[in-house]
Amino acid sequence: MLRRLLIAFLFSLAMLPALAVQPDEMLPDPALEARARALSGELRCMVCQNESIDDSDAPLAKDLRILVRERLKAGDSDKAVKDFLVERYGDFILLKPPLELRTIALWSAPFVLLVLGAAGIYAFSRRQRPAAAEALSSAEQAKIDEILKREG
Repeated sequence: MLRRLLIAFLFSLAMLPALAVQPDEMLPDPALEARARALSGELRCMVCQNESIDDSDAPLAKDLRILVRERLKAGDSDKAVKDFLVERYGDFILLKPPLELRTIALWSAPFVLLVLGAAGIYAFSRRQRPAAAEALSSAEQAKIDEILKREG
């Protein structure tokens, strides 16, 4: 049983997504490579748009990975590399854009949509409720009792 679980675990590891970084792109210095991988994980692929350049196989993503590594080899700090790419591509290149006045709509949109959705559901449910039934008058109740006595 333990052997089967181990085999299943190993197969599940094989299904994990492979990173798109090719061996020829990697830097010989492990510290610089770790910085490059961390930076690549924070930068958006401009082709795929929902993937980091570290995960993307797009040619532009490869070019950006190489550019990041060249800038790091030249001695740039992580911030300098990000600033260079933001200057070139705008805040859209960052998977997590900074919270600034010009990006407030981007950051607040999920919360606004959540509140609007909740308000819409509340309004819809209020409209769908049946009106409260009015109590029967004593004459109406007596008439119902009479009908029930005749039929029962």
